[in-house]
Amino acid sequence: MADLPAKWEEAIVEEKFLAASGPGGQNVNKVATAVQLRVNVFALGLPLYAYQQLKVLAGTKLTSGGELVITARKFRTQEANRADARERVSELIAKSHERQAKRVKTKPSKAAKARRVDEKKGRSEVKAGRGKVRLD
Repeated sequence: MADLPAKWEEAIVEEKFLAASGPGGQNVNKVATAVQLRVNVFALGLPLYAYQQLKVLAGTKLTSGGELVITARKFRTQEANRADARERVSELIAKSHERQAKRVKTKPSKAAKARRVDEKKGRSEVKAGRGKVRLD
């Protein structure tokens, strides 16, 4: 998120401060320290593969309207939670740009196919020998 220009960031990122739960004593009831960060994913201009990967990585954090919603409430201060939320968004976007290695199809060699057929014939002979014994 730090690599975005300031004018873009205003249009793409929306911050909202909430009352956090958890440790903090009476401070929790008085101060809104948790941060809810909403990032407009469509405005980021991600390539198609990165957007699809982001959808998978974000899961329920990505709304149908294309907003990535991250809530940070790990720390007791707004600044620390804001930094944590921005770091998490940056990590998600960076991971979404990593391409998956394409699987290369392989074929068994002729020798491997021949060995498999020979093994099948051998098993067939063993099983055929298990039949009823005829006295001719």
